[in-house]
Amino acid sequence: MSGGSASPRPETERKRTEILRAAIETFGTKGSTNGTLADIAEQVGMTHAGVLHHFGSKNNLLLEVLEFRDRDDVAHLADRHIPGGPALFAHLVATAQRNALRPGIVQVFTVLSAESVTEDHPATAYFQERYRNLRVEVGDAFRELCAQEGVTEPATIDKGAAAILAVMDGLQLQWLLDPTAVDLAGASEFAIEAIVNSVLKAGPELASYVREE
Repeated sequence: MSGGSASPRPETERKRTEILRAAIETFGTKGSTNGTLADIAEQVGMTHAGVLHHFGSKNNLLLEVLEFRDRDDVAHLADRHIPGGPALFAHLVATAQRNALRPGIVQVFTVLSAESVTEDHPATAYFQERYRNLRVEVGDAFRELCAQEGVTEPATIDKGAAAILAVMDGLQLQWLLDPTAVDLAGASEFAIEAIVNSVLKAGPELASYVREE
């Protein structure tokens, strides 16, 4: 045993990354149902069996595409993990700014997240866990910020955490449909700041602005 199996690894990793990038384009434009392994194999000059050799199944490839996106999100950070505390809000704004430069990854995320609400979709558990974890992390960031600003912890934190995630993903959808009509980075920053400020210092309820007929 000479350990020769380790020598092809860089080439294997390069090919896997090439397949993942082709899958991002295919699933982003066609969805996970209509996008086939044959489509992906053709893009990278491989056979259908060759793609299966690297990932085992289409479902495995689909989940690795999502994990690849997650790694890409934090690859530029020192510890390769999103920051905690108030710095998380700045990171979310920076993420929106980066997303405006990588429509392919945004597209595949938007398509697959929408498909994941359907029965027996392979990515359902991934998105459930993703949103669950992010709501916790954003909620913790809110609590730390409230303590830092001397604000008694408001009851709106959980709503604020869910709202930030919803606004970011909703703006991505609008931007993909019409990039000229939506400033993804600017609108995301505006929405995040508005929600953060609302949690820290709640204003009048919406009903107070509505005039009785």
